[in-house]
Amino acid sequence: MLSEKDFIYTSNNSEITNGFFEWTAPSNIALVKYWGKKEHQIPANPSISFTLNHCKTITKLSFEKKNTSSEISDSKSIFSFDLLFEGNSKEEFKPKIQKFFERIEVYCPYLKEYHFTIDTKNTFPHSSGIASSASGMAALAMNIMSLEKALNPTITNDFFYQKASFLARLGSGSACRSVKGNIVVWGKHDEIKESSDLFGVAFSSEVHSNFKNYQDTILLVDKGEKQVSSTVGHDLMHNHPFALQRFSQAHHNLSAMKSVLENGNLDDFVKIVESEALTLHAMMMTSMPYFILMKPNTLEIINKIWNYRNRTKIPVCFTLDAGANVHVLYPENVRVETLQFIKDELVGYCQNGQYICDEIGLGSQKL
Repeated sequence: MLSEKDFIYTSNNSEITNGFFEWTAPSNIALVKYWGKKEHQIPANPSISFTLNHCKTITKLSFEKKNTSSEISDSKSIFSFDLLFEGNSKEEFKPKIQKFFERIEVYCPYLKEYHFTIDTKNTFPHSSGIASSASGMAALAMNIMSLEKALNPTITNDFFYQKASFLARLGSGSACRSVKGNIVVWGKHDEIKESSDLFGVAFSSEVHSNFKNYQDTILLVDKGEKQVSSTVGHDLMHNHPFALQRFSQAHHNLSAMKSVLENGNLDDFVKIVESEALTLHAMMMTSMPYFILMKPNTLEIINKIWNYRNRTKIPVCFTLDAGANVHVLYPENVRVETLQFIKDELVGYCQNGQYICDEIGLGSQKL
């Protein structure tokens, strides 16, 4: 089992002066949620997610070696980078990247030897509850690992992806689930082979055909900034009156979800996924301070989904992240009728009628 020390970069077999890499990394939607974390971005409970296909971040990392030793050693400019978001300078994003570099410096000491230009864009609205930090940090981590691979070509493919997930986690916890695999587990769990708190692992069991090409239509109820950041939300689990019960529930639900993904029981899938979504919001409503992250239209959509499922017996369900938007999950074989239901009954509750049709994807890709 790998430890943090195994990810510390120690060799420098190649001299790379400049160049660029470009990667895409998708968002993901957790089925069993992680909520609450320990020091160093370690999850308080394990989680499992579907990797998305179309909602992704595209990041180009250009780099050029610094010229002088004094430039490298100047502690005030250890990390030198410019940040472009959708082609424009985005100074307000830089502190998050600075903090990320500071967290991973011990594992990637070569970062201080280069000036970087990070040029990034999303295929979906930023800061609207579609885990843009997950896809963004995953894409950046993939580029950093491409530089590391160039510096040390001997690293294995497995190590490349494990360390990329490890680094991504230090930028945004759920980002470690956006690196590789269509269903990804993050967090140590007794029944999940090679699961780790340090990085995400692809779900190792054979997945039932019911979940192949599973669909996710994201209803944009509120495209604005989230009411409370994920970091603040996770911190509210410290001393939360129901925290221990929640962490125990997550372990139990992950065991149940493992069985469901293997046996294809869609009724049980619906129950676990919706319960997890509502539990996440219950944790926020019972924290101190407390928050209600749903909007009135979120509740309207949930009730419409329940009514439609009861009426048609089609196994459509919802899940939520820490925001108002609704992910509508359903099997590919009921795609036509479910999309018609979404257009007829749900789109009217979306901001400006906007929604995104997505599906299970495979993880990051090099461009």
